[in-house]
This record gives sequence, structure tokens and C-alpha cells, in this order.
Amino acid sequence: MAETVGSLADKISIIQLKIYHMRRQLERADASEEHKAACSGRLGVMEVQLRDLEDELTQLVSDVAAGRVKLRIYRQFKMYNDPRYRTKA
Repeated sequence: MAETVGSLADKISIIQLKIYHMRRQLERADASEEHKAACSGRLGVMEVQLRDLEDELTQLVSDVAAGRVKLRIYRQFKMYNDPRYRTKA
């Protein structure tokens, strides 16, 4: 499984912020029609991406609830700032 519930939630929140700010661009009085047209096109793409991510999250949660998918816990093994992993020069 490439995505986790957390990674999907993160991507959804990011795309929602982008959509919000792109909509604000469409409301700008000082923006040219060319700028607004470009923003409108991008907004359409972002809305499709949002629906895809929401569908993927819904499917994942459904699969977990039905027992078709088991979530794994991935441990973080960080080596930086740990003196045990430093070489002695």
C-alpha cells in the first residue's frame, strides 16, 4: 500500500489550501482576464485531484474497516544528531 490514512489526509489538506488560494486569485479586482483564465484552469485540475484523493481515502478506510487491508506501523530510525552514528576522525 503506497498511501496511508495520514499521508492522504495531509495531501487533502494541502490541495484544499491551494484551492482556497486559487479561488482568491479569481476574486482579485486587479488580476487580468488572462491570469483569471489560467487560475480557473488550474482550479479545475486541483478539484479533480481533490476528488481523487478523497475517493482514495474513502476506499482505504472502507478496505480497513472490512478487513481487506491491514495498516502497518512504520518506525522512524533517525540517525542525525545521535553520537553513536558518528565516525571518529
